[in-house]
Amino acid sequence: MKKLIITAGITGSRITREQTPYIPVLPEEIAISGIEAWRAGASVIHIHVRDPRTGLGTQELSIFKEVTDRIRAETDAVLCLTTSGIPGRNLPVPERLQPLALQPEMVSFDAGSLNLNQTVFLNPPEFLDTLARETLARGIKPELEVFDAGMIHTCIRYAEKGLLKRPLHFQFVLGTIGGMPATAKSLLHMTEILPEGSTWSVIGSGASQLSMCMMGMVMGGHVRAGLEDSIYYSKGVLAKTNAELVERVVRIAKEYGRDIATPAEARKILGLT
Repeated sequence: MKKLIITAGITGSRITREQTPYIPVLPEEIAISGIEAWRAGASVIHIHVRDPRTGLGTQELSIFKEVTDRIRAETDAVLCLTTSGIPGRNLPVPERLQPLALQPEMVSFDAGSLNLNQTVFLNPPEFLDTLARETLARGIKPELEVFDAGMIHTCIRYAEKGLLKRPLHFQFVLGTIGGMPATAKSLLHMTEILPEGSTWSVIGSGASQLSMCMMGMVMGGHVRAGLEDSIYYSKGVLAKTNAELVERVVRIAKEYGRDIATPAEARKILGLT
């Protein structure tokens, strides 16, 4: 079985300090938390940034640069920068694509729109077309974030048109309102319809983070853990750092007998150049 790639989702764009005092918000906090997650065993760092004045998610390029410069200076982690902006606010396409200017190895590619409570997370065809062409031109690998099975087929169509380069890498996001539930059946179905040669990872939203990490680990995929996806370590107990959520996955993987991929090994598995 291939070594396990652990991605750390550091902060996201939605969680507030009112929900948990431990969510990193300032650029320095986000960078330090990413470095700690790398030291704990994460080889990929998934990065959102926040407006220091409001605490809300932003796509401001200077803040992304401040965070990525610091992480790059102290780690060899693979950086995956978000292009999702803030779900529900639906930022203009040029604003969402700003992080590509920093030439990360990966960026997120949310492969369809989604109903989230009383808002809509819009990822229309014109956005996906532009993002696909830009990543292809810049040699950046899209992390194909899919919330339901239909989004996998969307990615396949983009690959058939030559806008996504194979092998594809999918990030299943399960347990989100409006998407597929975080169950073994969902995960099995999604893995069964992937194009040959694809790699995949899984996110469990909220209380399903640990169970999805364990299922992904056993099924030969890769996993994501972190405060972006769940602010709790266990029922009613807030996680204090991203590192402790990563450390738990590392500990379980070692008990299971699956080695953890270093960033260099992750690059080889994912076909990064």
